[in-house]
Amino acid sequence: MIIGRITYSEFSNTLKNALCLPLPKESIGAAPNAGRMQRVVKFYEGLPRGPAPEPKPRGPLEWYQAKYFGKNPSAAPIVHVIAFFTIIGYAQNYYFHLRHHKNNAH
Repeated sequence: MIIGRITYSEFSNTLKNALCLPLPKESIGAAPNAGRMQRVVKFYEGLPRGPAPEPKPRGPLEWYQAKYFGKNPSAAPIVHVIAFFTIIGYAQNYYFHLRHHKNNAH
């Protein structure tokens, strides 16, 4: 046998003897981080399971988006935009032009 080298049979005997040594109680299942790990496990056990609940709309814009762009999108917003610009256009025409012809012919 050469010093510094060990044969397979010697290594296996050494390993077998090392595994048969008695272990101290604190090393079996009682890691120093076990208390902290238990708090982490308890925290995650308290969290709700399953998919997150669908958020409720909070304001008028969110309500509009949920109603017309949500699960069942529709073309109603296009009609709303056309109606909005029609009303704004008529209001501007009335203010700048039509109110002057209210009682007098052109």
